[in-house]
Parts: sequence; structure tokens; C-alpha cells
Amino acid sequence: MASVTLQDVRKVYAGGVEAVQGVTLDIPDGSFTVLLGPSGCGKSTLLRMIAGLETITAGTVSIGGRIVNEVEPADRDIAMVFQNYALYPHMSVYDNMAYGLRNHGVPKAEIESRVAQAAKLLAIGDFLDRKPRALSGGQRQRVAMGRAIVREPQAFLFDEPLSNLDAKLRVQMRIEIRRLHNRLKATSIFVTHDQIEAMTMADKIVVMNGGRVEQTGAPNQVYRFPATRFVATFIGSPAMNLIPGRVVESGLVDVGGGRIAFDAATLPTEVGREVEVGIRPEDLRLAGNGGGALTFTKDFAEELGATRLFHGMVGDAAVVVALAGPAPAGDTFGLSAAPEAVHLFDPASGNSLRKA
Repeated sequence: MASVTLQDVRKVYAGGVEAVQGVTLDIPDGSFTVLLGPSGCGKSTLLRMIAGLETITAGTVSIGGRIVNEVEPADRDIAMVFQNYALYPHMSVYDNMAYGLRNHGVPKAEIESRVAQAAKLLAIGDFLDRKPRALSGGQRQRVAMGRAIVREPQAFLFDEPLSNLDAKLRVQMRIEIRRLHNRLKATSIFVTHDQIEAMTMADKIVVMNGGRVEQTGAPNQVYRFPATRFVATFIGSPAMNLIPGRVVESGLVDVGGGRIAFDAATLPTEVGREVEVGIRPEDLRLAGNGGGALTFTKDFAEELGATRLFHGMVGDAAVVVALAGPAPAGDTFGLSAAPEAVHLFDPASGNSLRKA
């Protein structure tokens, strides 16, 4: 296996459309890195440049310390798993998995051994004689992964491989992919627009927006300490609440007519500054003593079993609150949050005001 390094990588299409804008990344050997972002953010384009399926306008891509900008895809020693499986319909499962090895002149006995090992690992040994049309979506995706595994590449590239599966199967497959990664210890780069997939699978998340990297870090780091307003609202379901506010004294901000405390040590902000106050729904709680309180007016509630999501307003801002236990009485109640759970963002740039 090998590390993958991108240095100031850019992709510009005809007409000056810059799909990827100077991305620099270091993907460690053996890590599971997820490129996360909305449609059109450049994540799949970036993956295809690593694979050699897209030309690089500027910058360098290195795999295992070797710059591969001019290296053909077949010679980059990577394996790719696509969204649409890309299986040969006229071939059996065995032949689909063995095809690439045959093209590279691998001896027959070694092909049989590699296919058998991958089939056992993916629990598809009973399907080797079947054609893809006789398989379910999840089974086809296992075959596509098996075809990649038998290559024994330096890196695995996954381009939204779970998008065509139903919700229950997606959960099952992401667990299986992560288990597979833990066994193989292979360098893996996984593209998705689904933040739950990213949070549950990644060692490192790379959040992209508009062709740029907004933030990189471990899942919990990106979730708990978003560097920008975009990251704060893109990661998390429901998304982080953002409410206009104004700092009235060190460690205290006026929000929608109420006041709430924040950690002035990590968010040093001058008095009188206009800010956007960010609080995750699960970090809001029924107001107790101290720390200020926000007045919340409920519109409706969603029952989720263990928790309820209350939708309503704080001042003129729409807010979602996640609460466990009995529902509070009435349609108006006070909310508070621990100071360390309160985020402040610059309204103009969208950047977090948290001290680096």
C-alpha cells in the first residue's frame, strides 16, 4: 500500500470553469479518507484525477512517492469501484473478477487463489458461476469490490459506490466496507455526498465546496469544531442552527432577544461585534439557572422514538432542538447551551472565530 499526495492540484475546463481549485492533501498509507461535499463541488473530479481518468491542469499527484501526472491509469497501481458497478454483463462473477488479472498476465493458479480469497472475504463464493443480472444490487457491489481487491493495488478509490442501494442496504454495505478496510489495511479514498457515510466510515474527512477544501480532520473534530459556516451546516443531521447575534460582553452574546454564554477563551471576540451564533440541535437543552437563555417558540415536533425534534423560532431565526424525555409543556420555553457548545462565525466570510 502507499500514501497519496496532492500538491496544488487544479482542473480547469473549457471556458475557464475551474472545477478543482488548488487542492493540497496528504493521504497517509493505510488510511480511509472520505472526500465529502455536495454535487458539483469537485470531489469526483479530484478522485478521477488521482485515478488518471481526468487530466490535471496544474499541480502534482503522487502515489507511493511517485508523481503520476503522465502515467496511464492502468499503470498507476490503483483499483476503482464505481457507482454503477461497471460489471461485464456477459461474464460470470468469476470472470469479472479475474478479467484484469488475465490482462496483466497473472498465472492461472494465482488468479484462482486471489479470486477464491476475495470471494470468501466478501461472502460471494456461492455466486461465482452467476451472471451479474442474477445478483441483487448489494451482491453486484460486492463483486465490484472483489474485482478491485484481487488486483492488490496500492490504493482503492471508491466513487459513490453506495448511491444505487436502498437505505437499509447502504447501512449494511458501509459497515462491510469499513470491516474490509480494517482487514486489508489498504489506503482507501471514498467519495460521497452523504455526511452520515463520511462520519461513520472515515479516518479523515475532507470537506469540499466549490472546488476548494473547506476543512480536513477526523470525523469528530470536523463535527465538533467546524472551521466554516458551510462545514457547520453541511455536517450534522439536523444541521447546526445559525442565529444572528451581537456580542454584548466578553463571553456573552445577545441572540433573538435572549442572551447565551460562550467560551471567551477559545472565541475571543470584541464587544459589539455582529456574529452568527451556531448551536447544534442536540446541544440545546431546557434552560436552567445561569448562562443566559433563549426564548423558543415551537411550531411542531417530530417524534423519533428516543428523541424529539422541535421545530420553531428564536427571534426571527428558524431553530431545531433535539430533546430526550418528556416534552416540555406549552409552545414557548427557554433554551440554553453549555458555553463550549456555542460557536461563533463571521457573517461576512463565514469563517469560525475560534482561536486556532
